[in-house]
Amino acid sequence: MRDQAEQTEATEFLPDAGLLAAACGLLLIVKVWLAARLDLHSDEIFYWLASTMPAPAYSDLPFVTALLAGLGSALDPGNPLATRALFLAGGSCLPAVVYWVSLPFTGRGDALQAAFLSICIPLGGFLGLLAVPDVPMLLCGLIGLGFLDRALRTDSIGHWLGAGAFMALGLCTHYRFILFPAAAILYLLLHRRGIWRNGGFRLAAGIAALGLLPILWANLPGDMGSAGFYFIERHPWQFNMEGLLQVPTQALLVTPPLYALLLGSAWLMFRKHTHRRRDTHVNLLLWFALPHLLVYALLAPWSDANSTTEHWPLPGYFPLLVFAPEALRRTHAWLARRLMGAALATAAIPAIGFAGALLALAGIGSQSWQTQLRPFVGAGVLSEKMAGWGAFAEHTGQLLREDFAGQPVTVTDNYYTAAQLQYADVAAGAYTLDMDKAVRDGRFRQFELWGRTGDFVRRRPDEPMLFITEDSALNVGQKRELMSRACALADTLEQIDQLSLFGGDKRFGFYRGRVSAEIGAPAASPCPYPPQAWIDQPAPGAILSETIAVSGWAYNEDLGVDRVLLLLDGAVVAETEYGLPRPDVVEAGDFRTDPNQPKLGFRAEIDATAFASGRRELSIRIIDSRGFATDYGRREVLLTKP
Repeated sequence: MRDQAEQTEATEFLPDAGLLAAACGLLLIVKVWLAARLDLHSDEIFYWLASTMPAPAYSDLPFVTALLAGLGSALDPGNPLATRALFLAGGSCLPAVVYWVSLPFTGRGDALQAAFLSICIPLGGFLGLLAVPDVPMLLCGLIGLGFLDRALRTDSIGHWLGAGAFMALGLCTHYRFILFPAAAILYLLLHRRGIWRNGGFRLAAGIAALGLLPILWANLPGDMGSAGFYFIERHPWQFNMEGLLQVPTQALLVTPPLYALLLGSAWLMFRKHTHRRRDTHVNLLLWFALPHLLVYALLAPWSDANSTTEHWPLPGYFPLLVFAPEALRRTHAWLARRLMGAALATAAIPAIGFAGALLALAGIGSQSWQTQLRPFVGAGVLSEKMAGWGAFAEHTGQLLREDFAGQPVTVTDNYYTAAQLQYADVAAGAYTLDMDKAVRDGRFRQFELWGRTGDFVRRRPDEPMLFITEDSALNVGQKRELMSRACALADTLEQIDQLSLFGGDKRFGFYRGRVSAEIGAPAASPCPYPPQAWIDQPAPGAILSETIAVSGWAYNEDLGVDRVLLLLDGAVVAETEYGLPRPDVVEAGDFRTDPNQPKLGFRAEIDATAFASGRRELSIRIIDSRGFATDYGRREVLLTKP
């Protein structure tokens, strides 16, 4: 009978194993393909940059993520696939880890189905594509959970060592990992009070505590500034109604059927614990799952929406997978009493989740098909955060060779642009004037420690300088403030080139100058400030039938405007009459440094009947006195036949 039972279990095991292998193989192929095509995201490029300057911890994270990115890059420097290689491997191991964690609680069949369900959570199936902390953090948390459960069952010194080691590694990965050891401590306090006298536990606790050393190394010299920023400063701590959408958003991201199944699994686990009070191992799973779901849901209304991101609760779903197969069977039994197609409806739950994982991969992968997809989706729809950096680095390298006799001081407007140049081996040791995203991400302090902020540019007096701005990431006010800081560093600064990618969705400006020879020297003059303008008419949404009449004003501090062109759907259709008196604009805006003031106005009239009827995009193109163009004032108008 035992042989027959084992044979039956094996017969059920093999088809499930084949399906799991096929699904994991498909995901891995897609992720490897995309990892090779997509440029590094701003977070990834920062972790890679950190890996080039090894330390126990950095301004926002301990060392593990940077270490993994650096080890991968060592296989093939400058290759995004290599940088992501260890994260891809870790993400591919997650189903096996879920299977291993599940075995003490269920049979092999349910453990295998739990492993399969782990890739049906869309963000779970997505893990590994990006070189970010989520993969090592989740792996360490789940493996630590598995070792802790086995240690409590067997009191094996090996399992205690494993639990302590992976808890320590997790603490060396991210501040958010603190929820794992906190959950373990609370569980032990409530359910295993005598464990504190156990030598194996004390050994594991001592090893786990070593994971705090990198965090202390980074925080104690700086008055806990890194941890303070992460837990306090980056959040407004004021109630925001939008935070109440965190739970519905999670349900959509997990897919509503699978989210409901996981909640059902949590309820099933709770019932098992209450019915078997002596078996507290099931409760261990709940203690590891629920804090990740509840803490972020409760804090979401008071925290920064840009910081409490969608993937943070993800570790809370994986312990619930252990009993998700049983919850799925109960769901099928419940549906079978009410629906004809119960089997199909039950199978749809993981199928929809797996489709969601593929859809998430397709969504981020769409960035690598900018040229092919733009005609169908239109301009400004696709993200370009992970696209175009190769072309940018190549263009910058060519500019350095052609316009500079030697290697100039390279300065950028944001930290990830500087890192991208170093990743492409174009400009080692680039500086950044980033006081926006770097501060918001908690990384400005790290660039100060590395000596790569604007203050350190002054230590290179009288050297040639290349200054680069990512114009598509800046509004006019931000660009003006940035140019003021750049001009304060230089004796001279002039624009020498522009780069426009993906129909203008990703744009860069390149400026040549010379670092001021003395601190406090006068700022570069003229300073290449961005032009500003306003279209008085037509108003957005205007209906035009016979004549397209356009009027407004444009100015450019220090440099002046040479011409203003009229564009329709991005194509030049006329040159406006520029230089009309607008003393009202000069007085209202105090525009005194434009050499054309007060003659800042423009106007044009063109025959609307020369163009096809329909909705069209109207804008202007400002050409400054040195010949550089800036498009401005996009608005939709409706052309109709008279």
